This record gives sequence, structure tokens and C-alpha cells, in this order.
Amino acid sequence: MTASGHWLGILLAAGKGSRFDASGVQNKLMQVLPSGEAVAVASARNLLAVLPDVLAVTRPATPALEHALQAAGCRVQTCADAGQGMAASLVHGLQQGGDCAGWIIALGDMPYVQQSTLQAMLQALRAGAGIVLPVHEGKRGNPVGFSSSYLPQLLALSGDQGARSLLKHYPVTEVDVDDAGIHRDIDLPSDLE
Repeated sequence: MTASGHWLGILLAAGKGSRFDASGVQNKLMQVLPSGEAVAVASARNLLAVLPDVLAVTRPATPALEHALQAAGCRVQTCADAGQGMAASLVHGLQQGGDCAGWIIALGDMPYVQQSTLQAMLQALRAGAGIVLPVHEGKRGNPVGFSSSYLPQLLALSGDQGARSLLKHYPVTEVDVDDAGIHRDIDLPSDLE
């Protein structure tokens, strides 16, 4: 596909989830939601419903997660440097994703983001927005969308802040959504309920 029309979903699923389980035994992304789906699979399916090409970035030694995401329809890439922070996983995904018009970057632990939110973000990007964020009740949330014009800035990121620093230095198009899911992630076992 050409860069002009191909939009890629990147699902960041490489975190350790230490707040969920400090021992590291339970991968929060594989925990089952009331819907019966694993957290990361539900996050992936919402993204796949809007963007048929989704690249999921995982950390090493997570074969069950990789298999589940592949079965859901994602391309899966393992980031050997995932321990360096979210930016390392994001940069890895951008480098492996191929030529595209831009990206919607979603988090694997946010399964409640509505498909309508993702669709509204994609429409804003297609209409020419450079950076897109959903807003619910006046508060920004996730995921975030970028046009390919921001690739150099994204590839220069480091640490665990992801793309947050770019949102402070460049114009952002805010998309108002009726979706509390943009603020709801799975950090603790109680968040699964």
C-alpha cells in the first residue's frame, strides 16, 4: 500500500504490569475481562475493527500473549528493548510497521476504548490533522494518533513517557467523544471488574 492511504494501528503490549502483579507472575494483558476476552485481545479487536492492519508490540518471553494477539488478527513484533520503556516499544513498532500515512497508537491495557472513538480519530487524521487525541468531559485520554509527518520526532523518543512530550510541543487536534474508556486502563486486579 502507498503512504497516502494506509493507516496503521500500533498496539503497545510490552509493559511489565508491575502495578498489577509486582511478582511478574500474572501478565495483566492476559487476564480475562467480564466479556470473556483477555485484556489485550479486547484492546486489539477494537483497534482492528477500525484499522485492518494492526501491529502489536510485545516484550520477550510472552508466547501466550503473542499467540492470542496473532489469533485476533494482529501482526506481532517482539521488542528486545521493551525494558527500556514505552518509547522503545513505540519506536520498534514504527520501524517495523512499514510505510504509512500515519498511526493510531493504542495501549494493550485499555480494552474499553470504543470503536466509535477510534473511527472519529481516524477521520480527523484523514482530514489532515497531524496529532489527534480523544477528549471526554474535558480531559484528554488515549489512544493518540499521528500523521507520518511526525515520524522523525516519534523515532527520537526515549524513556517511559511514550509520545507525551510531543503533545506539549506541537498542535493537537482534540476529538470530543462520549467514551469514558479513553481514561480507563487495567492497572490493578480490581480494574478487571
